[in-house]
Amino acid sequence: MSFLKGKLDVYMRLSRMDRPIGTLLLLWPCLMALILAADGMPDLKVLVIFILGVVVMRACGCIINDYADRELDSHVDRTKSRPLASGEISSKEALLLFAVMGLFAFGLVLMLNPLVVQLSVVGIILTVIYPFTKRFTNMPQMFLGVVWSWSIPMAYAAQTGSVPAEAWWLFFANWCWTVAYDTMYAMVDREDDLKVGIKSTAILFGQYDRQIIGLFQLAALACFITAGWAADRGLVYGLGVITFVGFSLYQQKLIFARERAPCFKAFLNNNWAGLALFVALGVDYLI
Repeated sequence: MSFLKGKLDVYMRLSRMDRPIGTLLLLWPCLMALILAADGMPDLKVLVIFILGVVVMRACGCIINDYADRELDSHVDRTKSRPLASGEISSKEALLLFAVMGLFAFGLVLMLNPLVVQLSVVGIILTVIYPFTKRFTNMPQMFLGVVWSWSIPMAYAAQTGSVPAEAWWLFFANWCWTVAYDTMYAMVDREDDLKVGIKSTAILFGQYDRQIIGLFQLAALACFITAGWAADRGLVYGLGVITFVGFSLYQQKLIFARERAPCFKAFLNNNWAGLALFVALGVDYLI
């Protein structure tokens, strides 16, 4: 029992089940897409499948990311205690866990229509490719934005059988938002990443990091507004958008001095920005 408990603890940490922030950041736009696609309450079966899918696919993303970075993580203070970097779990075991969870996620989408299945294949390919983009491009956060937003066209496809033009406004809103908050996250590790050769937008943007993050936040805001306008949303959703602006300004304040702890706090704060938008959208439909 002690052995099994120890293994479970390692698996939980490897898949970041003990740190749900990534799952939540992935969940809010996915739920928003389902609500918008359904023009209200989504189909219960679709809702359950997507919530489970978000949890499992985020875990898969973390596993393959740690596998790709297993040699580099041991040289970074924040990541050297991760299971693969510290040697608590072997690479083969991690890949096996990734395969099992990936098959479970694929089994979920097989209960939906063929278009969702086709989009899910693209999604898993993007998930596998993302960790390796940090080796050959200075813009891995922009690739992550695509991965992190792929549940949006899938949600529309599951609910309506198609991906209308309005879905892409939400897609681009989430893409811009993801680039913004993941650059905040990359600012935490910028010095370590420079030492080990990992590329990021925090390094690429350099002294203009805060300003460019602000531009991505503005672009995300414009796209969120357009998505709401296309869906004929009302006052409550508008209040959610205003709240999103408030959180964005607060995050700009946190990253102003480019210190590690406040930058990480700014990254975490995006969970509340996403929750505010989701709640505002849901309440807007209710009333």
